[in-house]
Amino acid sequence: MAKVSKKRKASEKLVEKGKAYSLADASKLVKQLSTTKFDSSVDLDIRLGVDPRKANQMVRGSITLPHGTGKTKRVLVLCTPDKEQEAREAGADHVGLDDYITKIEKEGWTDIDVVITMPSVMAKVGRLGKILGPRNLMPNPKTGTVTMEIGKAVKDAKGGKIDFKVDKQGIIHTSIGKASFDANKIFGNANELLHTIIKLKPSSAKGTYVKSIYMSSTMSPGILIEPKSIDSNI
Repeated sequence: MAKVSKKRKASEKLVEKGKAYSLADASKLVKQLSTTKFDSSVDLDIRLGVDPRKANQMVRGSITLPHGTGKTKRVLVLCTPDKEQEAREAGADHVGLDDYITKIEKEGWTDIDVVITMPSVMAKVGRLGKILGPRNLMPNPKTGTVTMEIGKAVKDAKGGKIDFKVDKQGIIHTSIGKASFDANKIFGNANELLHTIIKLKPSSAKGTYVKSIYMSSTMSPGILIEPKSIDSNI
């Protein structure tokens, strides 16, 4: 059995067992729980009352967090030559098409955080699904990463845009900032994400939609959040 560190034990004492905290209180408490030497990520785990095996109950989307993610994202743009300058001017880290497709196919290269492309080259990019898909890097029109507005998509990705998707267990896992953020920024980002997820409630989902919400930092205990503190209709 793994030994629990003194810091971990101290963190666990700060979280009252069985208590559901308001989002505002959780945003303050999560900063106290961070004991890592590096700047920990602040994560949300949201369990939804949906059946992700049914297409009409899949919950996915993207938002631009009001206070950013605290992380610099590496962006690859796969586009035709006429869009390359637009991509570079917007801040893309890698720009091209055939050379990068070959690099990913032959070398398994995925040293990137976001892949953006355009509709006209999706036939080529689609070949990368087996490599990019499992890493959540596959471009998708629903998340704005398959678009003709390449410059805007790059700026959004660099400016704090995140994609989210419910997994097979009906849970959305995502990072919404860093422990170094002040509590108001953590609250603002979390609030934006949660309200977006609430708006995406499938009409076919019955019963309680948001079953549980936990906030945590890297290696910290989770803080249970009272869903009613987010919205009274969930």
